[in-house]
Parts: sequence; structure tokens; C-alpha cells
Amino acid sequence: MGHWFYRNIVEPGKLPMFLALASFVLTFAVTRVVVRMIRAGKGPFRNVTPGGMHIHHVVPGVVLTVIGGFGAVGSARQGVGLAVCAVIFGIGAGLVLDEFALILHLDDVYWSEQGRQSVEVVVLATALALLTLSGASPLGVDGLTDEEEQGRASLIITLIGNFVFVIVAFAKGKLRLGLIGTLVPLVALVGAVRLARPGSPWARRFYRNRPRARARATLRAVHHDRRWARPRRALQDLIGGAPDRAEESGGGAPDRAEESGGGAPDRAEESGGGAPDRAEESGAPDGDR
Repeated sequence: MGHWFYRNIVEPGKLPMFLALASFVLTFAVTRVVVRMIRAGKGPFRNVTPGGMHIHHVVPGVVLTVIGGFGAVGSARQGVGLAVCAVIFGIGAGLVLDEFALILHLDDVYWSEQGRQSVEVVVLATALALLTLSGASPLGVDGLTDEEEQGRASLIITLIGNFVFVIVAFAKGKLRLGLIGTLVPLVALVGAVRLARPGSPWARRFYRNRPRARARATLRAVHHDRRWARPRRALQDLIGGAPDRAEESGGGAPDRAEESGGGAPDRAEESGGGAPDRAEESGAPDGDR
């Protein structure tokens, strides 16, 4: 094991990448355990609220990411300094991406349905980092032979072709396939040749006057989402915890009930309060008379 690690990680200079990825995954896992304990009211952990303001862990995450990133850029290509900066960067990235949904929506949606986006982004970032660590390079340049690497024309054609596949996959709404396709060109090709998702830029541009293509794209998207929605949600719940669906659905009802319930007495008081006034007004003169 030690020989394999040295030959495939240390010797090719991938140790900083390995340390950043390991610290990233470990930080995300520890953070999720801590916030789930806080959510359940267990353990010594509590939210950080100095002066009544809730400090989200994305704040120290941004600071650590900046420190680790600039430190890695300014350090030597090898050495302890680079390794330390890689660990700091991985910790910061783990804290930041754990609250990716908060940054995206500019709202505290950590335990809502939108909060699942953080888990999805972390899983995707981990997959991309693992592909890079395994030796895959952007746009599949690592697949070239020695002769192709020496020829500028072949290199340029390969880069442009793979880049086109990635862009088409993005335009068709295949974001995951497009991102992974930057490292594995065949994946981007699959996303480029398949039907676009409804609402994607490709569908709006090229399916505008093709009702059959729009219908096929919609039907395929429905079948795909129905097939993979439940396993994907189960995996996200396992990794990040289930969102507050019950509280979200139940929280709105009491508010509406209070609003309607609070409004009814007001109307009753208004009508009830008005009746005695009118009675008094009409009754007072009768008494006088």
C-alpha cells in the first residue's frame, strides 16, 4: 500500500491534491455530524451567535479558502508549506460548499428542500477531484498519444472538439455530464448527442418549432426524474440529513390558521362592536324619550 501511494500520489506530485481532497471530505463529514447533533439538541455543540447574530460556518470557510489558496499559490511546488496550505484550502472549501445553497439562494435554506443542492454540489466536487487525482486532465488531453502530443494540430483539434461537446452538454441542460465531461470526454459526448432538457437554452432555441421534439424531451425528462428522484433523495438524506419537510408543510398551516383565525375575531369584533354602538345610539334616544 505504501509503495502504491508513493508511486501514484507522492512521486507524480499529487500529494497536495490528495491532502486537499481528504481534508475537504473529512471537513464536510464532520460538519454534517455536528450540525445534525445541534439540530437534534444533542452533545455540547451549539450555534455560534455572538451578539444575537448567527455566524454560519461558510464565513470561516471563506477565510480559510482564501488563506489556503493564496498560500498555495505563493509557496513552492513542493514542501511542507504547500501541504499545509492544501489542507487549509480543503477545510475551507468543505465549509463553504456545505452551505452552497445558502450562497445560491442568499437565504438560510440549510434544512429545506433547497438545501439538498449543497449535498449534490459536494458529491459532484468530490467526483471531479477524484477524477483529477486519478490522472484525468481537463478536456481529455491525457488520452493523446506521444505523437499526437507532439503535433500542435492534433492537440488543438482534440481540445476544440472536447470543448464543443462540453458546451453543447451545458446548453442542453446536462450540467453534471458537462462537468464530468471536462475530464472524461466520452461523458460530454453522451450529453451532447442526447435530447435537451425542457427549458434549457438548446430546447428554447432549436425545439421552438418542433413540437414532437419538445414532447419527446419532456417525456424523457419526466421518466428520468421519476426513475432517479427517489434514489437521489435517499442518498442525499443519508449524506446530509433529511430536510424539514414536515415543519415546512406544517409550518404554513398554523400561520394561515392564525391569520384567518386572527382575522375572524377582528371582523366579529368590528361587526359585534358596531352593533352595540348602533344599539346604544338608537337606544339612548328611546330611553330619553
